Amino acid sequence: MKTEKIYINNIPAIIWGKESENAYIFVHGKQSRKEYAEQFAKIAEEKGFQTLSFDLPEHGERTDGERLDVWNGKKDLSAVADYAFKKWKNLSLFACSIGAYFSLETFGEMPFQKALFLSPIANMQYLVKQMMLWSDVSEERLKAEKEIETPVDTLRWDYYNYILAHPVKEWKIPTHILYGGKDNLQSREVIESFCRSFGCELTVSENSEHPFMAEGDEKILEKWYREKI
Repeated sequence: MKTEKIYINNIPAIIWGKESENAYIFVHGKQSRKEYAEQFAKIAEEKGFQTLSFDLPEHGERTDGERLDVWNGKKDLSAVADYAFKKWKNLSLFACSIGAYFSLETFGEMPFQKALFLSPIANMQYLVKQMMLWSDVSEERLKAEKEIETPVDTLRWDYYNYILAHPVKEWKIPTHILYGGKDNLQSREVIESFCRSFGCELTVSENSEHPFMAEGDEKILEKWYREKI
């Protein structure tokens, strides 16, 4: 498969597939990197799309020291979209987990043809409050200490305030979601509520967990990709 390594504002990226007017921006999740787009990109190429994947902060080849947070996520996604909308005539979006959250915060007004979300963090406020419960961290303690390490991730007071002040209120892009019935980061009620609010199509893989990396999940992903790309 043809690949081209590029940099977008110093962000390492890959363009996958043969030349086309149509492309997907691929936004990975935590503990991933741009190379994980390969399975998606191969199927997208069969359907006439190129794929543009890139490394989020603290992932892959990123060595700039930037933190993975909503502000840097929005900055990176905006830079990638500026590049992509100049290069391709028709753009769609794939985003996974926190990559979907960054996309919801960044792309609401952009003219994507469609969006595919895998295990999206559709409600970050829900996730952070769950993390606070799991780690027995109160709002008062977080306000006092500003940053608290937990087994899941670092809780940050500035991030918490941003999340409370910026719930997702608008999303007009036609969206298909694949959700694992055993996802422990977003409840089924959260995902179903998001789908009702924004008219998304939901597919549930009952025995899959958030990462979709267990035995059998690869075939589930391939089937969904072939149906929705």
